[in-house]
Amino acid sequence: MKLPFNLDNIRLRNKMMIIYVLCVLLPIVLTNVVFYRATTEKVKNQRMQDIERALEQVKNEFRSEIEDAVSVSSVFFTDYNLNQILEEEYQNPADYVSAYDSYFRRILNSYTPVYTSMQNIKIYLDNPTMLHSGGIGFLSEQAKESVWYRALRDAKNANPVLVRTAREDTFVPGLGAPYRDTFSIVRRMNYFDGNKWEKILKIELRTSAVEQVFGNLNLNGYVYLLNEKGSIEYTTDPNVNWPVDTVFYNELQKPKDAIEFETTYAGISYMKGWKIVGTISEEEVFRVVRKSREFIIWLAAANLFISTLIITWISRSMNVRLVNILRHMKKVKNQQFVTIEDGASRDEIGQLQVEFNRMSLQIKRLINDVYIADIERKSLEIEHRKAQLNALQSQINPHFLFNSLETIRMRSLIKNETETAKIIHNMAKLLRSSLAWSKDRVTVEEELEFILCFLEIQQYRFGGRLVYRLDVDPNAKKAVIPKMVFLPFVENASIHGIEPLKHGGEIDIRIELGTDCLEFSIRDNGVGMKKEQVERMYGFLDNVEELGERIGVQNVIYRLKMLYGDRIRLFIDSAPGEGTHIQISLPVQADPGPQT
Repeated sequence: MKLPFNLDNIRLRNKMMIIYVLCVLLPIVLTNVVFYRATTEKVKNQRMQDIERALEQVKNEFRSEIEDAVSVSSVFFTDYNLNQILEEEYQNPADYVSAYDSYFRRILNSYTPVYTSMQNIKIYLDNPTMLHSGGIGFLSEQAKESVWYRALRDAKNANPVLVRTAREDTFVPGLGAPYRDTFSIVRRMNYFDGNKWEKILKIELRTSAVEQVFGNLNLNGYVYLLNEKGSIEYTTDPNVNWPVDTVFYNELQKPKDAIEFETTYAGISYMKGWKIVGTISEEEVFRVVRKSREFIIWLAAANLFISTLIITWISRSMNVRLVNILRHMKKVKNQQFVTIEDGASRDEIGQLQVEFNRMSLQIKRLINDVYIADIERKSLEIEHRKAQLNALQSQINPHFLFNSLETIRMRSLIKNETETAKIIHNMAKLLRSSLAWSKDRVTVEEELEFILCFLEIQQYRFGGRLVYRLDVDPNAKKAVIPKMVFLPFVENASIHGIEPLKHGGEIDIRIELGTDCLEFSIRDNGVGMKKEQVERMYGFLDNVEELGERIGVQNVIYRLKMLYGDRIRLFIDSAPGEGTHIQISLPVQADPGPQT
């Protein structure tokens, strides 16, 4: 199959990258994506089932609490002796107390300790001959207006009725149920025929037991107990005032990310149509899913890291050595026959290195044998460089001559002073020095004489606007340097740094002899240089072949570069308005003695 591109034109590193992406990265990413989706769906379904089971458990526990109360009500409902006691008309209270103590008190106290979910059992009846205390209540007209009595009245049969009521100790007859925070089982005690009195059994559930049942759903959400009309009978939502208000579940403002779970009571007459609804935050459902996602991400990252590390290690072993061979081949093109120093390896690349070294040595040996005249070429190159040096030196002479003469001329035209004699004397010294190039090396002390002559001329020109200071190490005065290598920097600081300032400026010159170098430093507080100018001066060090018509500082840098090569050090610190600091380090050279 012909590919739309030529693999031979792709670099080796890029080929390894293609192999990594197509054979490692994409397969690992796609595999983990598929695995993540399958795992996420499974974990999500499992979490949903766990929540549904938890809600079903709450439903069954609440039903168990209610059925306990219903079972006790059935015992009272079918107790013949109790019915006889309640139907009896007592002539005096003592007879009632005797009957109450003989039977009723015993059965009344035998259930409350056993069933902890019940907190109160009470029978309401309209028998006026009984004392209304100790589990007996009077079924007055006010009691008949209560919520539980109205719910029982609406019932069609004798089955028990589940109704939300206020606790017995907070119930006020005639005021209804201001705070209905518990549940009660109520039923008519009409199991036996021939009843003279109306008897109502009311078993009140313990509030803490109900709270415990609905609090077992330990999830980040709320539980709602709804009756057949959809009204909230109980909830763990603190924003719903269910004990006082009638709130319908459909009217609630639920969070957008809420997930609803529902379970319905079936087969129970007194709870027909009731259901429990749980609203769980989506965060709760997907918390475990996110943990699974984090595990998969870490697993994928580990796989990618290990595979990437191995492939990088192998590809680097190949690429680095091939690039090294290529770099040495380019050196051969420039006639630099350098062998590869890396330890010889046994693979194909290692054999290629060995053969390259053998080839390089053979070519070098052939060149040395054939081109014996290379020495003559080097001699010509030395002469050429001397000619360049002389050409550079000759360019300096008119530069200082014209500047100095122009200075004296301008000063003489402005003022008629005798000081010009001293200036002309200094000028003559500079001219003699610049014209006498047979002595191309001088001591620092001799160079200082040129600098002082120039500074006196400039001070004569500027008057009090120029202040200069010299700090010279006595040990440095005998050091030998190329002629006029410091003076152009002094001239540059005076002409280009101080002259543009209206108020004048200062020049500080320091020469110090170190252990292996001579340091020349000049600092002025003039106008300074732009960043581009500084970079251009640094660029003078890069090429000594181009001479042209350059003079001044550039001329000096080229001379030093040709004389000392890479052994010189140049430092420039300057910015517009902040002055200029230039420092030059030259190799130490002792005084060679008098020269002719």
